[in-house]
Amino acid sequence: MANREPIEVDEWYHCFNRGVDKRKVFLEERDYERLLLLMYLGKTGRPIQLFNENEIHFETILNELADAKKSDIVEIGAYALRPNHFQCALKEIQEEGSARVMQKVFTGYTMYFNQKNDRTGALFAGTFKSKHIADDRYLKHLVSYVHLNPADLVESGWKESRNNISKVEKSLREYPYSSLPDFLDIVRPHKALLGRSIFQLFDRIPSMETMIREAKTYENLNI
Repeated sequence: MANREPIEVDEWYHCFNRGVDKRKVFLEERDYERLLLLMYLGKTGRPIQLFNENEIHFETILNELADAKKSDIVEIGAYALRPNHFQCALKEIQEEGSARVMQKVFTGYTMYFNQKNDRTGALFAGTFKSKHIADDRYLKHLVSYVHLNPADLVESGWKESRNNISKVEKSLREYPYSSLPDFLDIVRPHKALLGRSIFQLFDRIPSMETMIREAKTYENLNI
């Protein structure tokens, strides 16, 4: 799967994609759960075989697979899903691992979505995009940027006013389709999606004010 720049082993990248014509690609809870499950299975490098079980929930499958031995080909450091796009921090562990995982995830999800909604054609706007993260400082900024990305769903214009930061913080803690709850040690099986090394970056979880500052720094750098 083509990228704007080569992806190298042991390096971190900001990977993202959005719906074609900015359309919504997640319409209900099981859509979000399907993509997260594809991410979890895809990062092991094993073939993905899923059926459209309506009665099996994401958490149930994660719990069943929790003890399975696996050797990941990428590490997921942080992620966030919004109705029309997806983004994550991803580290290449095995050469070409990121391309393989992203191809499986987006192809598998498109097949699932099209079948469920009786549609055909592309769902995402081309291949996934990636930006290299040069050092740990910018990686911390990226993690904050990813985790704050859904804030606009809660409070539009929050970056400018900051009048409702407490409301934004509460909503982000409860938002189920990002990895922020896992960084806050909220117990849930979703933490299995994340690698271990990302947590070694932090002596403690940054405050919301720090996250906002770091996210703005990352956004302004446009790296």
